Amino acid sequence: MGTVYVFFADGFEEIEALTTIDVLRRAGLNVKIVSVTPDEIVIGAHSVSLLCDINFDNCDFYDADMLILPGGMPGAQTLSEHKGLNRLLTKTAEAGKRIAAICAAPMALGKLGILKGYKATCYPGFEEYLEGAEYINEPVIMDRNIITGRGPGAAMDFAFKIVEVLVNGEKVTELKNGMLVG
Repeated sequence: MGTVYVFFADGFEEIEALTTIDVLRRAGLNVKIVSVTPDEIVIGAHSVSLLCDINFDNCDFYDADMLILPGGMPGAQTLSEHKGLNRLLTKTAEAGKRIAAICAAPMALGKLGILKGYKATCYPGFEEYLEGAEYINEPVIMDRNIITGRGPGAAMDFAFKIVEVLVNGEKVTELKNGMLVG
């Protein structure tokens, strides 16, 4: 099993990012927290500070099993404007590898044309950025190699969908039982 990379910039949505990382690590996945800013400490939309594992410029992503973009503003906007991340997302999508984005972050995929012909969801008001996608008003949508989530309230379902894809449904059931998730 390779690595799951989760990308961060100042203004990330804490619930989406931290819930996803926590659930994935509970599932035994190797998760790396990557800053796309010059500083490895990023500050969330609600003033939670996070020390990232590595800076984008110091990573080659050769072992990526999945790339994940949490939402939040202006974090998702910063992610969508990062040239190196844009190249990585495009290369990953062209190879048919897995990508997940939640809340406002699917706009990064939409702006790159990655969602053309896909079903996707996002935070209300960001639908216009899902260029070429069919917007579905559901908490989590998986279409082929791309998972999108609607927002903070969908964070747990988003994380469980990723575990289902990268591990299996039995692990999801085990986690839900252990975490007392209905």
